[in-house]
Amino acid sequence: MKLINLRLGTNDLAKARAFYDATFGALGLPPSATPQDSPRVSYQLADGVHFALAPARDGRAATPANGGTILFTADSDEQVAAWHAAGLANGGTCEGPPEPKPQTGGKFGAYLRDPDGNKLSVYHGLSMG
Repeated sequence: MKLINLRLGTNDLAKARAFYDATFGALGLPPSATPQDSPRVSYQLADGVHFALAPARDGRAATPANGGTILFTADSDEQVAAWHAAGLANGGTCEGPPEPKPQTGGKFGAYLRDPDGNKLSVYHGLSMG
């Protein structure tokens, strides 16, 4: 089995694009190539996963998952800190500053909520395998 797509809901596509262009840019990904007038914004991650943001299909407000966290990797502690700073500068809120995290045996990580409240994290040196 392989994950090929991850989609999050957003209530403001322009804010979501600005946030993810900045935070993904800090991790080395180019800005989204999705046209500005598209009803969604998407990114192609290095491992082939398609990451997309769009309003909820049922027309209701998009809400974050209760207990959900999406984790990305970084190439360095500095990249983790740059990701966190870019998120804060683009409408995100801090859920955990860049620092060694005891829950991962001291791996360097940080947590943010995007402008829609989705919880994200980035770690350097963390392996899930």
